[in-house]
Amino acid sequence: MRPLLSLVLVFLACVLFAPSHDSQAAGGLLQPTTIEAAAPDAAIAARLFKTVGPLQLRRQEKPVPGWAVEAPGGPVGQIASTWEIARSLGYSGRPIDILVAISQNGRIAGAELMRHNEPILTLGISTADIARYVDGFAGVDLTRLRADNPAERSELPDIIARATVSTGVIRDAILRTARTVVLESDLQGDGINRQNFEVLSWSALHEEGALANTVVTLDQARIALAGASTPPPSGDAPFIDLWAAILDPPTIGRNLLGQQNYTRAMGALAPGEVALFVASRGLQSHRGTAWRRSGVFDRIRVIQGAQTFGLSSNAYQRLDRLAPSDAPGFKELSLFRLSTDGFDPTQPFEIRVSASRSAATGEAVMEIPLTYSLPARFLRPAVTLAEAEPLWISTWQNKRVEIVGVGLMLTVLTAILFFQEAFVRRARLWRWGRIAFLTVTLVWLGWIAGGQLSVVHVVAFLHSLLSGFRWETFLIEPVVFILWGFVALGLLFWGRGVYCGWLCPFGALQELTNQIAQRLRVPQIAVPFVVQERLWVIKYTLFVAILGISFYSMEQALILAEAEPFKTAMSMYFLRAWPFVAFVAVVLIAGLFIERFYCRYLCPLGAALAIPAKLKLFDWLRRRPQCGRECRLCEQQCTVGAIDPIGRINPNECVLCLRCQMIFHDQATCPVLKRRSSRRAPG
Repeated sequence: MRPLLSLVLVFLACVLFAPSHDSQAAGGLLQPTTIEAAAPDAAIAARLFKTVGPLQLRRQEKPVPGWAVEAPGGPVGQIASTWEIARSLGYSGRPIDILVAISQNGRIAGAELMRHNEPILTLGISTADIARYVDGFAGVDLTRLRADNPAERSELPDIIARATVSTGVIRDAILRTARTVVLESDLQGDGINRQNFEVLSWSALHEEGALANTVVTLDQARIALAGASTPPPSGDAPFIDLWAAILDPPTIGRNLLGQQNYTRAMGALAPGEVALFVASRGLQSHRGTAWRRSGVFDRIRVIQGAQTFGLSSNAYQRLDRLAPSDAPGFKELSLFRLSTDGFDPTQPFEIRVSASRSAATGEAVMEIPLTYSLPARFLRPAVTLAEAEPLWISTWQNKRVEIVGVGLMLTVLTAILFFQEAFVRRARLWRWGRIAFLTVTLVWLGWIAGGQLSVVHVVAFLHSLLSGFRWETFLIEPVVFILWGFVALGLLFWGRGVYCGWLCPFGALQELTNQIAQRLRVPQIAVPFVVQERLWVIKYTLFVAILGISFYSMEQALILAEAEPFKTAMSMYFLRAWPFVAFVAVVLIAGLFIERFYCRYLCPLGAALAIPAKLKLFDWLRRRPQCGRECRLCEQQCTVGAIDPIGRINPNECVLCLRCQMIFHDQATCPVLKRRSSRRAPG
């Protein structure tokens, strides 16, 4: 077997370091898997945001890569790829790509699965099931998703049973991507609400504060411009009746301009611009005429805090009429595009119009200020995101019973293996203790706690090492994580038998059914060692084939992994299509005649564990010089035929059942001890 295992290790090295057709551009499998992020089109955007109107998508690289989505009425939200933002890797170690749509108010508008290579088919779960799970994130409010409030966590779709790790990875990828978009983009903090619309008149808008107004009469202007060579005439008529508003909220802009003009105005805005409406009537113009020559409006400016923002002809549009029937008749209607670079339209600001007249001492100037503050109802609330608790933490909290149960099992098993001599010296204790432990392994660990390990776990682990290992991925399933941690340590101490012989639910099922068969006097078939040694090749070949194929097609590898009956017998409780159930039945029936038939010849997981078990540090299975020469009883009684004709125990095949150790210490069974006893007997 040593030459065979050497060949296996060489083959694995070739597979792991050889470039595949998916990774040649990346320089080999040791480079992270490289794929193009899925790109949405207008149809996908309409599905995600659940809208029927025309949408425009604009690719952006900053502040986060993604697509800005806009409707005729203004921005709708953003779409981002989980692969591009979060580098989301599934349990298979391959990329998962989901397009996530985030609305302007910090909600997940929708999500759509675009690519995955998860081992769900082996669990009886379809891609449609995963897609429905992804769809369930629509409507999740990122501002309310607090880890310490189970009621708020209930917004999230339920994890799919039997696919806890895969769906957990998907959940974290969606939430992480959505949070990144909200925190790093314009969706963070205060902003203008460009979603809601309500029909309001001019006077209603004025009453709400959406329209600001100031009036300076001729008499007031005459006083302010005292000393002018040609002062304004006296009277109560307006020197200037000045109005202003931010047009971006649809309730303001659509009511003032009408649907068509509002859509045209919003479409003309560049990213990072808002529309400022200014209207006036009276003797004084807010525009003047000098801007036609200079390109700069010298009479009007915007002031916010210590900053002053000038207005230019390049960002100006003349308006000819207003939509409200109760709007005053204005002499001038202007729309200015104002950059938000340094200007915050959600905070109060001042529009200042200047009026000047020639005077004997130079020039008389008056300033006409108009303070404007966008009412709160037209603002989006500040998006304050709650810290999302990692899924693995809540999973561990919810599975306390299973974790404690597994911990007790591993404690008992550790005690058995460390103090095995005291255990096996009592044949009755060994026999019934082992039967009891295997029963717990089968019923509780396998069928209740879901602790059946699989070769798929091994393949997923190796892929994760090559494409970006993340503890969170494997921590999502606490029972499996604890078992693998114990098995990894046990491989160094005792070899593969620590799992195969004690903790494998399907192995326990085989051994217990064979024990029943022996009680019913079902004849047992003794496989010659020469034949058995060649049959061992099957499981090693199967493991290498599954691993090798996984680097080229994970889907095909998972189909081949159906050689494991674990999913049918343990994960799905035999509730599966008849070919899978028939395969399990054949394996179990064969095990009635050949103890642990599947473990011996077909199990790819056992082969996967046997390879690193070559690093085993201790050998606590005792043998005598007479073993294999004067006595071959242990060879004949070995559960899996792991003892060769000369008495050596093959650690690659031993399941650590301790039957040979029980015989070793039993004076009523071991021929060597029986001969010694007979020599000591008197007479």
